[in-house]
Amino acid sequence: MFGDMMGMMGKLKEAQKKVEDTKERLHTVLIDEVSNDNKLKVTITANRTIKSIDIDDELLKDKDMLEDYLILTLNKAIEKATNVHEAEVAAVAKEGMPNIPGMDMFK
Repeated sequence: MFGDMMGMMGKLKEAQKKVEDTKERLHTVLIDEVSNDNKLKVTITANRTIKSIDIDDELLKDKDMLEDYLILTLNKAIEKATNVHEAEVAAVAKEGMPNIPGMDMFK
């Protein structure tokens, strides 16, 4: 029984390391979001770090419109990044989890 516990702890540590490695790798996964009319383009990482914002000159003339574009486009980009992030981390965590009876959290 003690050997089983040590084996499970080892698998948990290995799974934790894989999750951390995946989170680090997600810094390099880029997600682009573009407004419907292509006047604003945002690029963020799957860890939700903004990498670039490209703004059409026309939007620079109207502060309120630019703010609306930024809010809508950034929110869409963040939602996509969050979905990628959660799916990647959950897949790695599920893969590395030892089979512990009653602990089927990732089904």
